Amino acid sequence: MNPLYKELQPSDAYCVRLPYPFSDFDRQILTALYQPLIGHGAMAVFFALWGEAEREGTVESTHYHLLNLLDMPVGTLFDARLSLEGIGLLKTYRKNEGEARSFLYELKPPLDPDTFFHDPILSMFLFGRVGAQTYKRLRGRFLNPPVPEGYEEVSRSFPEVYKSIKAGTMEEDTDTYESDQRAHKLAFSGHPFDFPLMMEGLSAQLVPRKAFTPAVKEMIVRIAFLYGLSPIDMQQVVLLAIDADGNLTEDRLKRAAADYYKLSRSNTAPKITKIMASPEKTAASDEPKTKEDELILYFETTSPVEMLKDINGGREPMQVDVKLAQKLVLEHNLPAGVVNVLLQYVWLRNDGKLTNNYVERIASHWMAKKVDNVKDALELARTEHDKYMKWKQEGGGTQRSRKPGAKTEAVPDWFYRKENKPEAEKEPKAEDKDPDVEARRIRLMEKFGMTKGGVN
Repeated sequence: MNPLYKELQPSDAYCVRLPYPFSDFDRQILTALYQPLIGHGAMAVFFALWGEAEREGTVESTHYHLLNLLDMPVGTLFDARLSLEGIGLLKTYRKNEGEARSFLYELKPPLDPDTFFHDPILSMFLFGRVGAQTYKRLRGRFLNPPVPEGYEEVSRSFPEVYKSIKAGTMEEDTDTYESDQRAHKLAFSGHPFDFPLMMEGLSAQLVPRKAFTPAVKEMIVRIAFLYGLSPIDMQQVVLLAIDADGNLTEDRLKRAAADYYKLSRSNTAPKITKIMASPEKTAASDEPKTKEDELILYFETTSPVEMLKDINGGREPMQVDVKLAQKLVLEHNLPAGVVNVLLQYVWLRNDGKLTNNYVERIASHWMAKKVDNVKDALELARTEHDKYMKWKQEGGGTQRSRKPGAKTEAVPDWFYRKENKPEAEKEPKAEDKDPDVEARRIRLMEKFGMTKGGVN
């Protein structure tokens, strides 16, 4: 990118263009929905330009005036300008006259709330910034509830109320005008997406080509950008979204993409950040303080597919195991982190095997207990260990009965607490264990830096 002095200098002139008066409702939308995305500095610039346009019209000033008004350095002003341009609130025009430069700043109104919340990029951007509770409150504040059941619309249309009476002929208006209407959606272009590659892997019989309308194609590009999905990934999203009649809708694509991302990437919402912004630093208070915290963070930020790959020694997991994870996440609505705990627990204590009936029985128990986070899942696995061992024996697991010298159940490393381990619960001898499973268990233990401790 060009040096700052080539982009903007305090001596550069500028004027502001307001296409039409903005309303107080626009101000509410900007403050509640846009400010969390671009920051209060960029919003202060927008409001300063808005007030200037209303007071002085297109009177020309220099950026010295704006910098003094906002009490900010030129670099911060330029960064705020980029934020406003990227989010669709500002268009910037530049004119060079010899050594002098002048800018025209055209303010754009915000999107209406319905368009904002139905845009996958903006809605997820806001969700990631304000959190689930505030996001839900903002949706309730700005989106009108549907018409209550029992009402039917009886409004008359224009032709039913008015009629045309022939009079003098109106002269044709040959002048052209720019449309200053409110934008219908977030301006989005320039993101490369290989549609031919995506279409190659989709059968025309399974997914009719007529389903890919311009609106659907645009939604596919936006979703791919938001979740960082490749054309191959988007094939799976399309297959999840297609309905029985071979139709694709924007809402089904958004839901399918969210499900696919949660299963294959991460349980946490994707973050959107400025390209030019410096990398975010994790606050010290957010860093894991103990090995238990580190393990919880691993389960919460790792997708079930990646976790299966980890416990499988880096090899791709079996499709039957992936489908089991998919069923737990998508059909039973268990959080991905909880599914990670469940699958690893069963895998390590069932000699490296995931038995559907056994996994689903424990999953049903956790759902009845309303387990919705990793910490509770870990605690329940520890406290209910004896019950789950009994279930395994009842279900025809690998160990039907205890005999002298028989192989002992493999137990996840995180199952144990680090302190006060009773002498009676020592580790079984190495020769009694499956070498391959034990080698992976050791790798997992080393990865988390954990030693066996007592069971609470």
